Amino acid sequence: MEVGLRTEYPFTLPRGYVDESGQVHRDGVMRLATARDEITPQTDARVRQNPAYLTVLLLERTVTSLGHVSTVDTFVIENLFASDLAFLQDLYRRINQDGRTEVAVDCPSCGHSFAVDVAADAPGGS
Repeated sequence: MEVGLRTEYPFTLPRGYVDESGQVHRDGVMRLATARDEITPQTDARVRQNPAYLTVLLLERTVTSLGHVSTVDTFVIENLFASDLAFLQDLYRRINQDGRTEVAVDCPSCGHSFAVDVAADAPGGS
């Protein structure tokens, strides 16, 4: 059986985005980035003034859903907690550069090594 290319990756944020009404949104989906996603933000004045802003624009383009938020835009990405932003940056790097979402970990009790999928569709959540 041939399996198609996986282009979307569900995730669960460590803390969650808190909207204006106080509702927390943790579950979302990130898609693979296209060449256009990587190139277009390079011409944005905000990126030219502050290269770190590239992350905000890349995530705005590739995070396709987040809880019940109607649109994931720069405002949403800018207002994520730092730990959630770092989580999404790592997920972006993993799926677009490494092509996988698994992380090698060691059990602190027994020392057994195993892989954990950081995407939310893995058994046991995020």
